[in-house]
Amino acid sequence: MPRSNRERTEATRNALLDAARALFVEKGYAETATPDIVAEARVTRGALYHHFEDKKALLVAVIEREAADVAAEIEARSADASSAREALLQGGSAYFDAMAVPGRSKLLLREAPALLPDDPAESSLKVGLMDLLAGSKLLPLLDPLTVLVAAAFERAAIAIDSGGNRKDYEAAIAALIDGLSPDELRR
Repeated sequence: MPRSNRERTEATRNALLDAARALFVEKGYAETATPDIVAEARVTRGALYHHFEDKKALLVAVIEREAADVAAEIEARSADASSAREALLQGGSAYFDAMAVPGRSKLLLREAPALLPDDPAESSLKVGLMDLLAGSKLLPLLDPLTVLVAAAFERAAIAIDSGGNRKDYEAAIAALIDGLSPDELRR
């Protein structure tokens, strides 16, 4: 059965995203040329520019897809948690699993920050921290605490990607979350 226009369009877009992702991971954004991307995707330059305004728009689409995959994994793993603390820890473990996908740390933590100021994983973290801090004196500091805890997760993911012991980083994240315990903060 022949494919519909929509299926062909989606297949071409995915081929471009997959090719660009592989090359951005291998060479980095700056060293990847659009002719390399279209050759890897086995499409024409016209197809590239039909789907994406330029190479930067393609990078943004790759990063958005990666970030959405990370956020979906976090949401799925933390949805059934019995407490805010448990949701944060399960979400943290899911984050580390998601960031273990080869090349993802490079894309999301090294290439993306200047392009995507709104991180879906950080939004999920903010909701979890808001639940954890409900009623505590630290709730007014939710935004800066979210930025700082997100940075801790990101640095841990980079360290793990570089060979650090994941269990040690998960224990450190748990200690950090426990340090924000409402029982301690209500005093």
